[in-house]
Amino acid sequence: MTESSPTDVVTVSTDAGVAIVTLNRPDRLNSVTPAMARSYVAVLRELDDEPSVRVIVVTGAGRAFCAGADLAELSKGADHLDEHYASPLMAPDAAVHLRKPVITAINGPVAGLGFAYVLASDIRFVDPSASMQTSFAKLGLVAEYGLAWMLPRIVGTSRATELLLSSRVVNAVEAERIGLVHAISAPGAVVAEAVAYAQVLIANCSPHSWAAVKQQVLADGSRSFGESVTASYALMRESFRGHDVAEALAARAQKRAPEFDDLPRRPEVQA
Repeated sequence: MTESSPTDVVTVSTDAGVAIVTLNRPDRLNSVTPAMARSYVAVLRELDDEPSVRVIVVTGAGRAFCAGADLAELSKGADHLDEHYASPLMAPDAAVHLRKPVITAINGPVAGLGFAYVLASDIRFVDPSASMQTSFAKLGLVAEYGLAWMLPRIVGTSRATELLLSSRVVNAVEAERIGLVHAISAPGAVVAEAVAYAQVLIANCSPHSWAAVKQQVLADGSRSFGESVTASYALMRESFRGHDVAEALAARAQKRAPEFDDLPRRPEVQA
């Protein structure tokens, strides 16, 4: 995949299996327009189908991660919002449906739609100066983009309800304490630490396992425990016969790093 121009609203750079996706409207705190949202989704899906990319890191340009939807767009009226924001084309949950791990490196303030981008990721690192808020209630809005489903599963129902009702600001320390983020970085080092973590994942873990586990986590959200166990049996039998189990065992026996297969492109996008 070719790297983006710095003038793009979403830029991409790749190195050693890690793609860094940057929301790139720093003069507007990376607030999201419909075109930017569509670009973001397209970039994520393209990276998911790029075999050389194993982990995706998402961050923001400048001093913010993402301040939410662009307020100039919100002022264009209900019909405009219906068409451009209450639409699957926005797809802030796109990261949930990817096969590859998505890590957010939260470098600064997050609100609204940006909060949805963060929650859709698998792993979250935060700069100590960053802050987060749902913001919807302060704008007369509802819990958008599936946040009423995602947030309780991350921080628990009581905390999630309070954060959605109050739209209050959560600092990095509280975000880590309640499980909203996984780790606080050193000041100014959030992207570097997220990339370093991604490289640890790449060195040790199977992309095919990641793809299966992400699908399990999503599907099991609506299954009973018994259904989850039953579904896992079929996946276990499939994994027993895969290349990566044999490779992992051989690598351990030979005291070397495993060489797991890249994920192929999805069949529907193959030439």
